[in-house]
Amino acid sequence: MKNILKSLLLGSALALTACSTEIPEVAADEGQLQRIKPVTTSTVTHPDWSRDAVIYQINTRQYSEAGTFAAVEADLDRIQSLGVDILWLMPIHPIGEAKRKGSLGSPYAVKDFRKVNPELGTEADFRSLVDAAHARGMKLIIDWVPNHSSWDNWMITQHPDWYTRNADGEMQHPPDTDWYDVADLNYDNPDLRDYMRESLAYWVEEFNIDGYRCDVAGMVPTNFWNTVRPRLDSVKPVFMLAEWQQPELHEKAFDASYAWRWKEIMQGIVKGENTAADLAGYYVDYKSDWPANAMRMAYTDNHDQNTWDGLTQEIYGDAYETAIVLQFTGEGIPLIYNGQECDNRNRLEFFEKDEIEWRCDDAIGGLFSDLVELKTATPALHNAPWGARQVPIKTTNPENILSFVREKDGSKIVVTANLSDAPQTFEYLDGAAMGRYAMFPIGTGTATEVLVTEDETTLPPWGWSVHVRN
Repeated sequence: MKNILKSLLLGSALALTACSTEIPEVAADEGQLQRIKPVTTSTVTHPDWSRDAVIYQINTRQYSEAGTFAAVEADLDRIQSLGVDILWLMPIHPIGEAKRKGSLGSPYAVKDFRKVNPELGTEADFRSLVDAAHARGMKLIIDWVPNHSSWDNWMITQHPDWYTRNADGEMQHPPDTDWYDVADLNYDNPDLRDYMRESLAYWVEEFNIDGYRCDVAGMVPTNFWNTVRPRLDSVKPVFMLAEWQQPELHEKAFDASYAWRWKEIMQGIVKGENTAADLAGYYVDYKSDWPANAMRMAYTDNHDQNTWDGLTQEIYGDAYETAIVLQFTGEGIPLIYNGQECDNRNRLEFFEKDEIEWRCDDAIGGLFSDLVELKTATPALHNAPWGARQVPIKTTNPENILSFVREKDGSKIVVTANLSDAPQTFEYLDGAAMGRYAMFPIGTGTATEVLVTEDETTLPPWGWSVHVRN
């Protein structure tokens, strides 16, 4: 189910999905993408371990037949073999029963922010999972739901002033949404702010987690997040990912935020509604409108898209591989949604038990692991502020061909993609692409190749090339 939450970002209409949402920044008229208010400064210090990090999202309920922390822990060696760095667990807290959707409810309807959902395991099980991830050199963040709680959260009766009210003075679900299973929290109340800030600190202090993915972060005041970050960093360096798309969140609080605009343009290209020039424009705006150290999370699949929009294979079709390559080689921090690397073909139910289809003999898993290895081994591809900025390469076919270079400290990568369903011929119009490179995937025995501006090149439909020099 979807509805429209109006006038939250510069008057944009934002599509919301029940209790964990995708909110693409799209204007109400004809789906034209809007610009955002630029913010170019940031005081956030990223943890050093996020330098070349790739995020792996885990839907614990649907991950296995058992649907437990222990089942995830049992699979950590396989996850580690992908080369990912940050494990993101969807909400681990007890799920409310009052006004519940479906038989199991939404993980984003939190009954107690300082307890573990017994359906997933015990506190000891969760602690064991965190420790096991750390032992393998991975970090673990959890989903945090700051904007609302379940209707049977203990705060409803003990702190009713912590909730917003409608015109009749009644507690309400978040306005302009269909999230009827949750009650809207009131951040005008300083006691609620204190409780939520200390609850965030609780999981870092008591369970040694490494940060948070914050659900609909922009529906909570930015000045709240600005007090959260120093509190958490006083315990240990943390990583904060905002499910939102506003540069101001990066000023003092967040390391990373959702690159919804990247996803919307990429999917628009597949539909014939956008072109390669639009995606090139996204990267120009990225450089001009966002702090230089802002990480934007680019993804081709996540829990919202899989459940509410459709299978990634169907959404991208023949362009799927190309989108994945650009997700990993363009500026941004990439995400893999559990099962995506094994070509999951099941649209997972959100409020019921419904397992991933693990098809790990599929070739797409090799592409993901090769790209993670490439990102790790190529300094130019490291996350902001360590990696290189993306510089466009001019070609004779800018409507269909996206080409760019990223170069830093002797590390250089040239990426070219045909973003159309027909063969495209072009020439490079500047010297940025020239040089001798190894062809990606590395280690395949492919000879080095010289790229020269005067040569005409043709790429097949949705074809791509990646040339690397380290």
